[in-house]
Amino acid sequence: MPGSNGLRLAELLASLSLAIDLGTGQPLEWVMKCTLLAANLSKALGLSEDDQRDVFFLSLLRHVGCTANAHADAGRFGDELGAAEGLTLDMDDVAQAFGFVFRSAGRGRPPLERLGYIGGLLAAGPGVAKINHAAHCEVAERISETLGFSPAVAAGLWQIYERWDGKGDPKGLKGEDIALPVRVIHLAQDAATFYSLNGIESATTVVRGRAGRQLDPTFVDSFCRFAPDLCSALDADSLWEALLTAEPGRPVQLTDSQIDAGCLAVADFTDMKSPFTLNHSRHVSQLAEASARLCGLPETDAVNLRRAGLLHDIGRVGVSAGIWGKAGSLTESEWERVRLHPYYTERVLSRSKTLEPLGALAALHHERLDGSGYHRRLPGASLPLSARLLAAADAYCAMTELRPHRTALTPEAAADQLRREARSGELDEKAVEAVLVAAGHASRLPTCKAASVELSEREIEVLRLVARGLSNKEMAARLVISPKTVGHHVQHIYNKIGVSTRAGATLFAIQNNLLEAT
Repeated sequence: MPGSNGLRLAELLASLSLAIDLGTGQPLEWVMKCTLLAANLSKALGLSEDDQRDVFFLSLLRHVGCTANAHADAGRFGDELGAAEGLTLDMDDVAQAFGFVFRSAGRGRPPLERLGYIGGLLAAGPGVAKINHAAHCEVAERISETLGFSPAVAAGLWQIYERWDGKGDPKGLKGEDIALPVRVIHLAQDAATFYSLNGIESATTVVRGRAGRQLDPTFVDSFCRFAPDLCSALDADSLWEALLTAEPGRPVQLTDSQIDAGCLAVADFTDMKSPFTLNHSRHVSQLAEASARLCGLPETDAVNLRRAGLLHDIGRVGVSAGIWGKAGSLTESEWERVRLHPYYTERVLSRSKTLEPLGALAALHHERLDGSGYHRRLPGASLPLSARLLAAADAYCAMTELRPHRTALTPEAAADQLRREARSGELDEKAVEAVLVAAGHASRLPTCKAASVELSEREIEVLRLVARGLSNKEMAARLVISPKTVGHHVQHIYNKIGVSTRAGATLFAIQNNLLEAT
């Protein structure tokens, strides 16, 4: 069983960091480099072991909210992954901010279409960034809680967009009001990014230029004194091993229940990529595990399927939300990118010896018995029953979920389609029947209630529409009430569940099983 050989928390988060690299459009191992430098810098600064640990894990988690606004950002930029440069710029500098908009908005689109994206961003102004930052922070905080992190780490995640000069978001904290570990990771990210781009001179020049503005000037001075030694670790043959070695204190080993919680956190991170995939991974996991037990598979296989179901789509974050949200037909180029997502899943999970077999299984969810699947086009002889169950569970869940190009199928219509695919030789008949039996039981879900918050049926209905990305005006039309009444409902719900952003409300709904109705 996964966990019997031991999985470190650092391994899980380092694997997740590779998906964060994909989801932010950064080079692979970017988060690991930032974290390794942050760990070495915190040690050089003589921070306490507790502070060093907070630096280490905050750095790994810093951008875990990156999927919170991916769908909206794709609408603003055309391809949110093409806006990666924004993480390296000083957006308080008007010239840098305008240059970023003109370079990134609608990149690769026809000129007139590009002008539309550019105009939309300029009209929206800096308020868009503030909304995004708050959403990222809130989602990062909730995911950190799922992973079992302390309130101190959660509080630090609310400060990742603050600045030394007080011009950051969301609270405009200034100077030493920003937590010490956060100030360290701010510096480490800038230094690691520019060291990787252009070497030590570039790194020191950039951080000196940002001292007293974005960065703590005292930490900048300390970094520049020891920069060559601190940055040399980023050239290690294996950043994975260097990062795990750099974890401060005694490594945290996860129990089986903690591994499950970690996989749930990864699933929620993944499914936030698009309003059309909310709760998808949780549903696939539930069906896959239940069908494994119906087939009489060993407990180890059932647990592996539960976890693989939660992890199977992590590679989705490496494909633009603009593609996942496209209402029309995909181009061949877009299809090629879609076909890569199981490959990304496998690669993201391949570094950890414990997660590697889960990644290998998860990557098979689009393979088909007749060899028509992807990404390897494997024949049925190469697909074990676990892979066949996972493929059937994923297909059924996808069919019963709303997609941008079609409505959701009814359970009965999805069952008919799944059986047709079994008869045509694409899916395994035994696997399909097991999944359908499991789905028949799962479709009669208990009344939706938040774990510790009582929401009325109307509030649950509004929350579902909020999660699906509808505007107040669209919700009003759907519910046949006024936009003002919708606004009152939304604010009341936010107050009840303790969130302040649409992304936070969406993640709350996912975590409390409030999105079954579509």
